[in-house]
Amino acid sequence: MNDAAAENITAAALSGTDTEREPMQVITAETAGFCFGVERAVSLVWDLLKSGRQPLYTYGPIIHNETVVGELEEAGVRILNSLDELEQAEPGTVVIRSHGVTRAEQERMEQLGHSVADATCPFVKKIHRLVQESEERGEQVIIVGDPAHPEVQGIRGWCRDEPLIIADETDIITNTAEKRYFAVSQTTFNLQKFEKIVAKLKKSGYDISVVNTICNATQRRQSEAEAIAAKVDAMIVIGGSQSSNTRKLCEICRANCAKTYYIQSANDLGNLGFTPVRSVGITAGASTPKKIIEEVQSYVRSKL
Repeated sequence: MNDAAAENITAAALSGTDTEREPMQVITAETAGFCFGVERAVSLVWDLLKSGRQPLYTYGPIIHNETVVGELEEAGVRILNSLDELEQAEPGTVVIRSHGVTRAEQERMEQLGHSVADATCPFVKKIHRLVQESEERGEQVIIVGDPAHPEVQGIRGWCRDEPLIIADETDIITNTAEKRYFAVSQTTFNLQKFEKIVAKLKKSGYDISVVNTICNATQRRQSEAEAIAAKVDAMIVIGGSQSSNTRKLCEICRANCAKTYYIQSANDLGNLGFTPVRSVGITAGASTPKKIIEEVQSYVRSKL
């Protein structure tokens, strides 16, 4: 290479042309992180700990985030995962998880002499009331959601008769029964999927009334994630491995951005081989603490 060519390369580098990479744009969703119901549940447990309430239990993990649950366990909170464990536990204070529990489980807690602190999300409690009122009107309840999810199991437990649980359009069969149906949704369900299921139910002969019980925070979170994913080169979705709403966020983001990372912490990005791109979006499930979101932001910015 002659001296003139070398000078041209040096000048180009100094002037910011060609050889200089553009800085990466980072867009973090405004809706990322704790929702109202999760914040309320976690704060309740910490307040009970600070008041010296012992023994202190949660019935199931208080939220679906391994970091938060681990911190509470280290502070002295014990998780009871079944009625058998509940019956063997020393009487104390039992906090009902944000997803809610069945009527039978709640009544059993009280029968065993436990003090019950109800951290069920108010939006989930509303669904419990709606399905009871529906049955009083003689309607058959339909729950749109994941049958294995604790929220859906809890709603099911507030129905007098066995409800129909539909997770996908393929679960729907043609209806021939002459009865009235009433449909609600798991609060964290995918809105577009819910609308498609409702449309198919109506086309399949169901005389049905519907209440969209997907919470507003979930709808806003999903819409914002979709909008961001559609305009970035990579999308990062943060949340617990068992978090239903985070998995649905990931589905939405992957449909709009092929390079979507589903992580629980910043460490996962390194393990997954995250590399800088021109633009990256960040969102997080409703059970993701602010500090984890900030750690991911710092990790990404360190790659700028």
